[in-house]
Amino acid sequence: MAKTLIRWFKPSMDLPAFRSRNYRLYFAGQSLSMTGSFMTQVAILWLIYKATDSALLLGISGFLGQLPVFLLAPVSGILADRYNRKHLMILLQVLGISISIALMIVSFLGWANFWVLLSLGTLSGVLKGLDVPIRHAFVTDIVNREEMNSAISLNYAFLNTARLLGPAMGGIAIAKVGAGFCFLYDSVSYIAVLVALFAMQIAPRKVESHGKHPWHNLKEGFKYAYAVLPIRTLLLLLALASLLNMSYATLLPIFSVEVFQGDAATMGFLTAASALGAVFACLYLSFRKGIQGLHKLIAFCPASLGVAMIIFSYSHMFWLSVAALTLVGFSSTLQVAASNTVIQHGVEESKRGRVMSFYTMCFMGMSPFGNLILGSSAHAIGAQNTLAIGGMVCIVGSLLFVKFLPAIAQWVQVGLQSHPSVPSQSAQ
Repeated sequence: MAKTLIRWFKPSMDLPAFRSRNYRLYFAGQSLSMTGSFMTQVAILWLIYKATDSALLLGISGFLGQLPVFLLAPVSGILADRYNRKHLMILLQVLGISISIALMIVSFLGWANFWVLLSLGTLSGVLKGLDVPIRHAFVTDIVNREEMNSAISLNYAFLNTARLLGPAMGGIAIAKVGAGFCFLYDSVSYIAVLVALFAMQIAPRKVESHGKHPWHNLKEGFKYAYAVLPIRTLLLLLALASLLNMSYATLLPIFSVEVFQGDAATMGFLTAASALGAVFACLYLSFRKGIQGLHKLIAFCPASLGVAMIIFSYSHMFWLSVAALTLVGFSSTLQVAASNTVIQHGVEESKRGRVMSFYTMCFMGMSPFGNLILGSSAHAIGAQNTLAIGGMVCIVGSLLFVKFLPAIAQWVQVGLQSHPSVPSQSAQ
């Protein structure tokens, strides 16, 4: 099966990451698994709403499913620095398939009540909170430094493609054959990831001593991330954009119905526009050679995101709103992926996992809080004003970030000189 996975994803274009056998395996397995994960998310929400007919309980379920990403990311970062990341990835896949099988069983047997779905959905969120920082750090174990930019960009490409395809496939599956088959697909997709992981040949890396207390490890990682000015400013800018603008999807139903007098299909087009922009951003970064100038793109992204969000906020022309959201998806994903790349190139290897956990908190961990802020603000001053104000704040943040560009450029250059590229054992 491993040979089949590699053959499916043999590089047909000059994408540096695909030169690595390990990354081809990783890409093949994760592409299937991510689609299954989004199908599962849709199926859980559908079953909860069908069982309760309550928007409040649906919101509570979504909040509990997202909150562990923020709470557990630091723990995951410590694990990524102290233990073998491949072994951690295998363990997480086994836990993931266990949850998916449990969801499949309760769905097929008719036991999928609110409390069962809430419990399993929250467990899935806990697993995601542990998985994301480890997965981000693991990418650096399977590619060379020259391939890192391409690998990180491709990760976001298949993530956003799965975000586009997964809900659509899930919706079709629920309508045609039932939600249980979404969980069945997700369970099977984990097997592809496990096969890919076992087939990888990864050179051993030096891991941090277990003598230190985990709390000391966490404080050490936080002090490092705060003391290094480029890391601190990159994370703060990412947190700002994530908190105020990347949770805008919460308000899309309002725009779909009240502004465009549409329905779920209207919201689907708007969501797809953002996902399409995200895929374009990832493909652009995948073909981009080197990381020179990425810090300038990062500075530009929140400003373009803010402008696009302001346009979307007050637009009453559907085509203009679709174009604006395409730019929103492009700008936000470009910032997220480019920030990841720049940080990974400059961070100390011994602290990579912990720094990536803080990155995850600033990126994905802001989602539940952003949803609460945007929802409360929209109730008080309206959805259009809420998104417009968020866009303006992002523009200001982008302007303030510009003054740190020279320091970031120097830090990246030092990192490139201090960590020369060494081909991995299984790069070819």
